[in-house]
Amino acid sequence: MGDPRKSKKSYNRPRSIWTSDQISTELYIVGSYGLRNKRELWKAQTEIARIRNQARALLALSIDVRHEKETQLLNYLSRLGLVANESSLDDVLNLKIEDILERRLQTIVMKKSNLKSPYQARQLVVHGHVSIGNRKINLPGYLVKREEESLILTHLLVSPENPESIPTS
Repeated sequence: MGDPRKSKKSYNRPRSIWTSDQISTELYIVGSYGLRNKRELWKAQTEIARIRNQARALLALSIDVRHEKETQLLNYLSRLGLVANESSLDDVLNLKIEDILERRLQTIVMKKSNLKSPYQARQLVVHGHVSIGNRKINLPGYLVKREEESLILTHLLVSPENPESIPTS
């Protein structure tokens, strides 16, 4: 048993973290999506691996047992916006790390607000300038559901002399 006040680790570290090609691909993804550190990348990789393992386990079941659980998984992933509504388990197995990183609040704010960098979008989210509906969310790693995507509002402070100014405080 563990201490109930301490949550368990939500990611799995790669087995070898010192290979040069892996370092370069990880740094490219971290930089292009504005992640704080590689731990955020590893969390997304673990989540994709968990989803793909569920799909593989469902493929191993018989057809009659599989149908209900398959529809539950596909409905969950389509609500998140990771797969289309009329997709199959093959589409789930083809998911990549970029698919889940595209659904983060930080990335969606960057694309909707036409910001210069993902780090600028991260700053807006962390400083509380972004809300979904009437809920203020300051977690850049929040996975935005498909129906919440149209409700995202950025509360930018625009100065009259520079209409493109972004708050820096």
